[in-house]
Amino acid sequence: MNGTAQLGELIPMVLGTGLFAMIFGIVYLQKRERMAMIERGMDPRSYKPRSAPYQNLKWGLLLIGAGLGLFIAYMLDHTVLASLNPDSDNPAIYFSLIAVFGGLGLLVSFLIEKKQVLDKE
Repeated sequence: MNGTAQLGELIPMVLGTGLFAMIFGIVYLQKRERMAMIERGMDPRSYKPRSAPYQNLKWGLLLIGAGLGLFIAYMLDHTVLASLNPDSDNPAIYFSLIAVFGGLGLLVSFLIEKKQVLDKE
């Protein structure tokens, strides 16, 4: 047997074991969290996780920023960089501008959240 056939046989075993371990870990941690709440005198059924009121704003601005970065990278690649070197392929500019504008979107989201919190006080 060559290495590729052996790898093909190992993949289902590793994926199955990993899936079982992930589900077991999630269930184990949930049970442990409930037991810790009971030990502290809390009722686990009445516990509701806190909502994140600005979650939609954060995701919206992140995706707007990523889309804007992708659009600007496309425009730069097909106008400015194409005139400099028409045969070049520039994947790095796409990734970098998506990251930069996505980060700017998250920064704007943070500033809006901060302003809203300060206005409430």
